[in-house]
Amino acid sequence: MTTAHHRKKAPQQVRRALLDCATHMAVQKGLAGISLRTVAAAAGVTKGGLLHHFPDRQALITTVCDDLIRSLDALIDHHMAEDGQNRYGSFTRAYVMAALTPVTETPWALRSLSLLTDPGLRNLWSAWIQERLRKHTATDSDPTLAMVRYAADGVWLSILTQEDMPPDSERNALCAQLLALIEERV
Repeated sequence: MTTAHHRKKAPQQVRRALLDCATHMAVQKGLAGISLRTVAAAAGVTKGGLLHHFPDRQALITTVCDDLIRSLDALIDHHMAEDGQNRYGSFTRAYVMAALTPVTETPWALRSLSLLTDPGLRNLWSAWIQERLRKHTATDSDPTLAMVRYAADGVWLSILTQEDMPPDSERNALCAQLLALIEERV
């Protein structure tokens, strides 16, 4: 009879820990800084344990980006629930608020850099945004709303590429101006 200690398996918790560690590493060092060995060590599992959940580095990175898109989706849904989902521009308002959430509160920095450089991740983002726009055609198909979303993306990217983050007051003012453009059309 063996007296070896057997750890109770919790695959969903291990997978979540791996994703959280990979996300943290990507935000700190960029996608190039993600190493399977380092992610596994940070999550407290072996590299083989990580490979059980993600067959390779690309699968891990794709899942991290998909996870971030899902959390963005949840944040947008939260804003839409507060706003009223059937109002003119409800998705666009929620998108602007989510996109301009302070970078310190969300890992959206990863979105811009990885989605611009990796065709597979760019397709993941494109499929998500197209599905959301199709879902909200009745309230958000106006060209002015598209312009507001593009402007929000531009503000967000500009903030991320500045050496020093602008103060929250500047970000809040830009967000308010974009939201005001939507209200002018109502």
